Amino acid sequence: MKVSSYLEKILSSRVYEAAVVTPVSRMTRLSDQMHNHILLKREDQQPVFSFKVRGAYNKIASLSPEQQQRGVIAASAGNHAQGVALAGHKLGLQAIIVMPRATPAIKVDAVRALGAEVQLVGETFEEAAAYAREQSEMRGMAFVHPYDDPLVIAGQGTIGMELLQQVSEPMDAVFLPVGGGGLIAGVAACLKQTRPETRIIGVEPEDSACLHAALAAKERITLPQVNIFAEGVATTSIGEENFRLAQLFVDEVVTVNTDEICAAIKDIFDDVRCIAEPSGAIALAGIKKYIEREQARDQNLVGVLSGANVDFHRLRHVSERSEAREKSEALLAVQIPEEPGSFLSFCEALNHRNLTEFNYRYQPRELATIFVGVSVKKAGENGASLCASLQKQGYHAWDLSHNDMAMDHLRHMVGGTAPDLSNERLFRFQFPERPGALRKFLTELGARWNISLFHYRNHGAAYGRVLCAFQVPEGEQDAFSAFLDDLGYAYWEETDNPAYPLFLAAGCFEAPVAGR
Repeated sequence: MKVSSYLEKILSSRVYEAAVVTPVSRMTRLSDQMHNHILLKREDQQPVFSFKVRGAYNKIASLSPEQQQRGVIAASAGNHAQGVALAGHKLGLQAIIVMPRATPAIKVDAVRALGAEVQLVGETFEEAAAYAREQSEMRGMAFVHPYDDPLVIAGQGTIGMELLQQVSEPMDAVFLPVGGGGLIAGVAACLKQTRPETRIIGVEPEDSACLHAALAAKERITLPQVNIFAEGVATTSIGEENFRLAQLFVDEVVTVNTDEICAAIKDIFDDVRCIAEPSGAIALAGIKKYIEREQARDQNLVGVLSGANVDFHRLRHVSERSEAREKSEALLAVQIPEEPGSFLSFCEALNHRNLTEFNYRYQPRELATIFVGVSVKKAGENGASLCASLQKQGYHAWDLSHNDMAMDHLRHMVGGTAPDLSNERLFRFQFPERPGALRKFLTELGARWNISLFHYRNHGAAYGRVLCAFQVPEGEQDAFSAFLDDLGYAYWEETDNPAYPLFLAAGCFEAPVAGR
């Protein structure tokens, strides 16, 4: 399709037979805090709580009567599935959604509630998509691509048309989440041909940045793997038509990490009382990073809140990581005398700061090592400054605020060490979180080396995390290293982590160097 044709396709789109014009909300608190005018386009208020209904409906409504009679099929584990299902329901045609077997029940139930037939196939989205395409050809059903289709792109582009009507001030930049590229392609095609001075900025997770990589390489590439925390934008490759439009209209791509996404989810809740899904909050994470990088002031910055289909159980993980990003809590390890009254003295040493967490277990020693969380709100105050203050008062203290092992595992398992263990090595592992994943992980570990510590906690995230210690005799170190490499899981050795001897290491306590 000619680029100039997209404006006509957007204006003639039939999305409003199923979708609604969503409001634009001002982030009052965050705007004042960051000295800019931050606006959010609220696609969480669509009937399926996501913008995906726009493109799906426009595509399906544009099919010929003969094609509609044969029905439609799509592959999706999330918002596109609900968009296709709603379109099928509105138009009275058969809709089949192929979803990976590990798709959460809440998403499967939501699609079925809209009247679509759900088929659970394969372990990954790629396997489900391949099956859906096979069925499309065999049964003559139209395959509805989630992003790489001009009519889907035009449907998403209606967001840009609405922004032109709703935002009266000049828009300095519009930030859009990027997965396969349907949203940014459509909105960019609309805005850049009407308001060329408006910067179009894509936002991607730093470990799922397919558009960022493609623009750098000047060609589409396929990422070997992606982090699926923000599953709505976890795509290994940008769409072909989407990339063509992005090369013409996208000014830049900003990448953000998981903590920055979690902090943006909290910001959205604090300002507008909406719980965004990770991919829905990613545009705001990009706005915040852009402001910090450019030292921007008094700009009109618009982000698209693309969806709010969040797994409720994921929120505890979001809460923990947002505190880390916003630096509102410091995690410390502190040695205090093992004697009555020492806890009170320690609280007094904190000078009325609020304790958010306290973990301790008695040990028959002169000094007890405690794990504490402390609320930090004053400018310039952080874990390092708290440690310095405590050390001046005679305490040995270690800042664990940026220690992933401490945040993800240690704070949930402080309770003492095991005696008489030798040759212990400590590791963190990460694996895809799906039914049976932990059992598979344990099976892969086998029984050659003794497991002396094990901690697993379901964080509601898309990946599982394990902390595990092994007893590895001196003569078996090379074989053990080869075993770890063959496992196929991401891992990090934590034997030298300063938190390890403070709380978990076997045998006699030997304190690491203070402040390490």
